[in-house]
Formats: sequence, structure tokens, C-alpha cells
Amino acid sequence: MTAHPPPPSCPPPGLVSRLRSAGCVFAEDEARLLLATTSAPDDLEAMVERRVAGEPIEHVLGWAEFRGLRIAVDPGVFVPRRRTEFLAGRAATLCRPGDVVVDLCCGSGAVGAALVAEVGGVELHAVDVDPATVRCARRNVHTVDGRVYQGDLYGPLPGELRGRVAVLVANTPYVPTGEFGLMPTEARDHEPRVALDGGTDGLDVQRRVAASAPRWLAPGGHLLVEASERQAPLVAELFAANGLGPWVASCEELDATVVVGSRPGAPGAGRSRRDR
Repeated sequence: MTAHPPPPSCPPPGLVSRLRSAGCVFAEDEARLLLATTSAPDDLEAMVERRVAGEPIEHVLGWAEFRGLRIAVDPGVFVPRRRTEFLAGRAATLCRPGDVVVDLCCGSGAVGAALVAEVGGVELHAVDVDPATVRCARRNVHTVDGRVYQGDLYGPLPGELRGRVAVLVANTPYVPTGEFGLMPTEARDHEPRVALDGGTDGLDVQRRVAASAPRWLAPGGHLLVEASERQAPLVAELFAANGLGPWVASCEELDATVVVGSRPGAPGAGRSRRDR
């Protein structure tokens, strides 16, 4: 990683004004980040032009911060949301060293990388369907000795993992198709739709994840998914219909909701609701 001089505490007013005029709510913070990334005027101008044109700041910088980690994020790849830090945190409370952890719909691999960093000693397997996303995730997950597979949900996972997964986390797309057009243009225009659009009610992928989860989870293992507050009761019913004991956790500060389902069984049962 190339070292850059610290950015000025007060970025140039002209730069801040350009960013603010383009609709950047945190213009001063973004200006500092851009100045910290490069001191070359031509490179800085190119990055500013990309941001002013509407490209997400994370794509312009090439990284996003997630639970204290710097996660590489390539153009066209889903940007990890701050609310998803709550999902990673819930999963971390259920992991122990030596556990098999699977991160479905892994995107940049942020959740899986955070779990390895925070728990340590877990065996991480991550999956995404988008080729560009998988290339990006491998950059993040390989640094923590995890494995990333390209394919549809459980399809590319090694069969030997069936019945052995202690924690299965899936940040699936959950935006209803009819609400996709209401999303910020940064997401609509610069992130893969497959990572956002969850079908008519937003739960198409979660249904598929929940239906197969019992075959992959170890006894006492857990499935965790992110959902909207409105969807959470439906997701809990979906988990229960597939034999997973559900409960819902939420974080008002992050505006985040996570539904957790537990496969019946002795291993891990004593920690199934730790730190609720």
C-alpha cells in the first residue's frame, strides 16, 4: 500500500464547493479522503470528475471502511453498507475459532473478512454470482485465508461442507422490484442489480437460502440475513417454515434489522441467543 501525506485539515474551498454542488452531502469529508489518496493534481482532478459524475465515493477511492477494515471495492461492485456492520457483528457473537463459516451473496467479501478478523481461526467460504464481484472479493478474502467461489448460492460450495456450517450469513438482495427505481442513483447506476433487486416482495433469494440452509448447517448452527424492518416478520415466518428457530435483532443507530435462524441440535445451542 502506498503511503500518502495526511490531507489538510481544511480542504480547499473550491474542491468542497464542487463536491457539494454535485450533491455530496459529506463534501468536506470526501474532499479529505480524495486528497489523502493522491497528491498528483491530474489524478485528483480525474477522481473529482468521477465523483461529480455520480460514481460512489468508495468506487472512486477503491475502498470502503467496514468494521475497522479497509475493504477493496472495484467499480461496478456492491458497496458494503454501514448498516451491514450490524449483520457482521451479530454473526461474530455466534462464531468460535475453528467454526466453518459461509458468506453467501458475499459482494466484496466484507462480512466474511470482518468475521475472520474479529473471531480468528474460522474456516471461511464465500460465494457470489457476479464474476467482477468475485474477483474483488478474492482480493479481500484471500488476505484472511478464505476461499471465494463463483456461482449461484450453495451451488459452488464443496459438498463436504454439508451439515458442518456453524454460521451461514447471507446479505441477499432484498429491495422489492417495484421500489428499485426509488433507490439512490449511485446504487442504481453503479452497482449490479443482482445485488439489490430481491424480486416482487424482496424475498426471492432469501426463500431459496432458507430452504436449503438446514442441509448445510451443523446442528445448532445459525443462518443470519439482513432485511428491512417491514420484511423481518415475513422472513422469521420463512425461517420457521424451514425448521429454523427464528428471532429478530435490530439496531436503531444503524437502521439495521437482522433475522437469525437456528437449526435444532446440541452443538452451539447454549450460545444461540448470546448478546441478543
